[in-house]
Amino acid sequence: MATSKPSRIIRDNQKAASSASKDTVLTQSTYERLSAELQQLTTVGRVEIARQIEAARALGDLSENGDYHAAKDAQGKMESRIRQLQAMLQDATVVPDEEAAASTTITVGSVVTIKYDDDDELQSLVVGTIEERREGMSVVSPHSPMGQALIGKTTGDTIEYEAPGGTLRVTIVSLGE
Repeated sequence: MATSKPSRIIRDNQKAASSASKDTVLTQSTYERLSAELQQLTTVGRVEIARQIEAARALGDLSENGDYHAAKDAQGKMESRIRQLQAMLQDATVVPDEEAAASTTITVGSVVTIKYDDDDELQSLVVGTIEERREGMSVVSPHSPMGQALIGKTTGDTIEYEAPGGTLRVTIVSLGE
């Protein structure tokens, strides 16, 4: 399946305003990884689940057949993930990986090292959706209070944002891998 950049048509200004905060922004590599996952689930995944269900049916009484119920449960979870991926990819705005990596300000896909004012420990974060996750790093949504405060800032900036426990101050120590 060839990947292409998604297109969106905003039909009216009201829809544009209401959907602006719910847009999914993905880096190109994440978009391609999720597209490949969707392709695998809708082809090989569905065939494999169908085989598992058929094999479980052959075992007999479906009311007490644990294999059958497990296969149907797996099928439901897989179909849910397929719907989630389809919706996410259909409405996604794609940011080139190079743009996120080369930016001198924080954007979606940026890796940021921060330090809370009340703590000397450094923390590395990825700004983006949970799909942008990277091993060993937390993810902060660009729509969260912290994410909104980070977007557009650069190394050395100090931000404040409202958290459930009160106002927090964070210094941006570095930007990039």
